[in-house]
Amino acid sequence: MTTTIERPMQKCHSIIVTGKVQDIGFRSVVEHIGRSFGMPGLVFNARDGSVKILCCGEDSVIDNFTQTIRVRGEESGAKIKGIKELLLPFNIDLPEEFSKVSSDDEIDIGRKLDKGNLLLNNMNVTLNNMSVDNKTGFNNLNSGLNNLTTMMSEHNTRLEAILEKLVNKS
Repeated sequence: MTTTIERPMQKCHSIIVTGKVQDIGFRSVVEHIGRSFGMPGLVFNARDGSVKILCCGEDSVIDNFTQTIRVRGEESGAKIKGIKELLLPFNIDLPEEFSKVSSDDEIDIGRKLDKGNLLLNNMNVTLNNMSVDNKTGFNNLNSGLNNLTTMMSEHNTRLEAILEKLVNKS
């Protein structure tokens, strides 16, 4: 006679995280959390600026997972506006090891290039204003460069924290 161990039914969920969650290493944070929970799943950037997650697990595990995403995500620099979790009416065969999808990297690169072009365009406008009033133009340029320096410093700080966590993980 063989004994069968009954396990609670794992359900598949779709989770959408909104806010400032792209271009800051958030998918890697979610991937690490998913792996630490031992759950199958995927995380990827959506075109609308959100991060989407497909995963399977018991209800209590999914609840803990989303709470951990909020806490650890914000610790890593994400500005989470909301986390919406939907139970899927069907199961999905997901990779056993939680993974981030990288096929959207081309979209990310395009979006980052667009942001860079906008920044350069704004700097060009500032330079054009310099011919009208050099003092105002230099002040605007200096302010723009200070803002850029601050943004890059914040970005580097977040990257250093992520790298430090990855080094400690090894």
